[in-house]
Amino acid sequence: MNRRALALGALAVSGALALTACGSDDTGGNSDGGSSNAAAPSNVKCDDAKGQLLADGSSAQKNAIDAWVKQFTAACQGVQINYKGGGSGAGVTAFTQGQVAFAGSDSALKPEEVTASKKVCSGGQGIDLPMVGGPIAVGYNVDGVDNLVLDAPTLAKIFNNQITNWNDKQIQKLNPDAKLPDLKIQAFHRSDDSGTTDNFTKYLMATAKSDWPYDGGKTWQAKGGQSASGSSGVAQQVKQTNGAIGYFELSYAKDGLKTVDLDTGAAQPVKATVENATKAISEAKVVGTGKDLALELNYGTKAEGAYPMVLVTYEIVCDKGNKADTLPGTKAFLRYIASEDGQKILAENDYAPIPADIISQVRTTIEGLS
Repeated sequence: MNRRALALGALAVSGALALTACGSDDTGGNSDGGSSNAAAPSNVKCDDAKGQLLADGSSAQKNAIDAWVKQFTAACQGVQINYKGGGSGAGVTAFTQGQVAFAGSDSALKPEEVTASKKVCSGGQGIDLPMVGGPIAVGYNVDGVDNLVLDAPTLAKIFNNQITNWNDKQIQKLNPDAKLPDLKIQAFHRSDDSGTTDNFTKYLMATAKSDWPYDGGKTWQAKGGQSASGSSGVAQQVKQTNGAIGYFELSYAKDGLKTVDLDTGAAQPVKATVENATKAISEAKVVGTGKDLALELNYGTKAEGAYPMVLVTYEIVCDKGNKADTLPGTKAFLRYIASEDGQKILAENDYAPIPADIISQVRTTIEGLS
């Protein structure tokens, strides 16, 4: 198995012509994805791309896709891209039902989903192409608390409704210098099926199994707490609710939202940054077969400076049997976002570019799509 230093940024296609109103569960990101104000990248290969591309999936990557679409459509003005960021679960379902040209998911396809994809990929199947990644931030809103450290068992108990007040002894032990208030914890999770939920709970399962007795997956399983739709929905609820805590991709930790430092067992707590996530993702293994580039992450790493609560966002597409009317546009867009110019945009939007060895394989696979 090859170990990969991946810091994956986030994909999510927003409307090239301000198509953000098409049911997306995220209100963040740009709505001016058209070409009027974007300087066209000089090396985009449009081929015969034209018409409208429909896509759906991961809300974690939406802010990156907004930026990508703006640049891409400035060069390929015959293409309109409508990305309905309804969550990873919705994206995979739409893909296996043949409703979209490609999907975004923060979790690789399951075997049964690969089987379902064969019905819409004539002579082929759905494959996972890692494009972006980075840390899952745990945001919180507690008046007077500017720095907060939590470990996996404490996080598990908070989101499993076992720790319900901010001045709980377990939180105080991790934060001896903080003035924790006598305030009820308002824990927010995703209401929609979500790859962010899948990766967040995989981290808890790997590091605090006795406190998180669930099977994991895209659907939230713990009882209690409150829910919100999409990464932006959770972030907004945390921002406006004193006593709140929730999880979302780092690019949504904006406008003063504070994030938790993780006590991983290393010498120092680790902050949620792209650089620290990269250190954790470097321990990932490629476990996909054939053209599939699915990864296995090491959520339990205790390496110094490694932030292990991470996700990888995949673009899911047919390796063979793509629809003739959308194949040119799909290849052109994926080719651009996997390019050096496309990957550079990630770091500007709180995502991490894919390392050279992985993105090279992604580029080769894109050129072979048919």
